[in-house]
Amino acid sequence: MKLVHEPDDGEEAVLASRVDLADSVLSQTRGLMFRRSLPDEYALAFRFDAPSTRDVHMLFVFVPLDVVWVDDGTVRRVERLRPWRGFARERADLIVELPAGAAEEVDPGDRLVLEDR
Repeated sequence: MKLVHEPDDGEEAVLASRVDLADSVLSQTRGLMFRRSLPDEYALAFRFDAPSTRDVHMLFVFVPLDVVWVDDGTVRRVERLRPWRGFARERADLIVELPAGAAEEVDPGDRLVLEDR
């Protein structure tokens, strides 16, 4: 699976060529906690059945993350969260966690798409 960024005014680009899905309660609860590093081109995606206000915390997360909240394919919020202290919330049916800097060019209103290879 890969994560593709489709900006409003530009060329699409692959943000992550390796995407893991947090598709169980355990994997969603754990997220990226306790990881000391993340590979380049990596993302962890949380898919939900319906949009709702979703929280992301950084407790026990040792690396900074770019977090993107997506609602029906459209980016609602992009936030860089610091280790241990970061917290943010937004309405979404998809949340994507990436290494810090990976979502530098992503803006609200852009599209983000998970694609099978």
